[in-house]
Amino acid sequence: MRDAIDILMENLSQSIVGKTESIRMVLVALLSGGHALLEDVPGVGKTLLAKSLARSINGRFQRVQCTPDLLPSDITGTTIWNPNSREFEFIPGPAFANVLLADEINRATPRTQSALLEVMEEKQVTVDGEARPVPQPFFVIATQNPIEYQGTFPLPEAQMDRFAICLSLGYPSAAEELKMLQRQHSQEAVKSLEACISLEQVGELQRLVSLVKVAPALQQYIVDLVRATRDHEDISLGVSPRGCVVLQKAVQAYAFLEGRDYAIPDDVKFITPYVFCHRLIPSHGRQAKVIVERLLQSVAIEDRICA
Repeated sequence: MRDAIDILMENLSQSIVGKTESIRMVLVALLSGGHALLEDVPGVGKTLLAKSLARSINGRFQRVQCTPDLLPSDITGTTIWNPNSREFEFIPGPAFANVLLADEINRATPRTQSALLEVMEEKQVTVDGEARPVPQPFFVIATQNPIEYQGTFPLPEAQMDRFAICLSLGYPSAAEELKMLQRQHSQEAVKSLEACISLEQVGELQRLVSLVKVAPALQQYIVDLVRATRDHEDISLGVSPRGCVVLQKAVQAYAFLEGRDYAIPDDVKFITPYVFCHRLIPSHGRQAKVIVERLLQSVAIEDRICA
C-alpha cells in the first residue's frame, strides 16, 4: 500500500507543477481523516489541486462557490414533492461527494458555515430532521482569500478548529511558471488524469496511518506543545484538546508519507505549524507563525527516534 502514495503523488504532479510540499500536506489532512484550509490569493491552483485529487482517487468532486446568499440547503440538499410518486424525494447537495471544494468559505453566512461544520465533523447532513451519511472518504478543501476581507464573515474559532491543517500554496517559482506555459492547459491536464488508486485504497491507507506508532515520550512532547500555547503571554486563545488529537493524527500521517510505521520528533516539529497557526489567537499584534516557531524552540524533547 505504500506504493500507492508514490503513485498518487506522481499522478498529481502531472497536472500540478511544483507544490510538492503543499500536495503532501493536503494528503496528510486526507489520510488523517481531517480537512484542509487553503489561505491564498486567487489563481495559484487551489481548485486545480482539489479536482486533480478527486480524479486521482476515483472520487466524486463537487465545488461550492460561497456567497452571502448561499443557503444551507445549497450544500446539504433538500426534499421536493414528486407529483408522479406522490411523495417527497430527497435531492442530494454538493456535500454528497468524496472531495468537496468550498471556495471562499468566509463569504458564506454563519448559518451556512454551520451546515458545512456539521458535515465536516459528523460525516452526515440533517435535512428535515433525518440524518443522511455522506460518501466515504469525505474530504473538504476550503479556501479563503487572506487579502480581501470586505463583505466576508470570518470563520469562528469552532469552525477553524475543524480543519486539520491550514496552508498556503504560494506563487510558483520562475522555472515552475515557465513549465506551466510549456504544458497543456491546466483544465485539459486535469481531464486527462486517470484514477491511480481507488476509494477503498484511500480507506485502507487511512487505517494504516492510524496504526503508525507514537511513543509515550513523543505523545508527552505533543501535550507539552499544546499546553504551552495556553499559558503563553502572546496568545489569547491556545490550542484545544481537539487540536491535540489532530496533531497526533497528522504526525502519524506525515510519518507514513515518509515511509515509516513510527513517528519521530522531527515529524512533530515539521507538522506543528500547519496544525497550530490557524487555531491560535495571538495577542499584542503578534504573528501566529512566529509564536509557534518560538514554542518549538523552547519546548524540549530528546533528539532521538521515539519508536
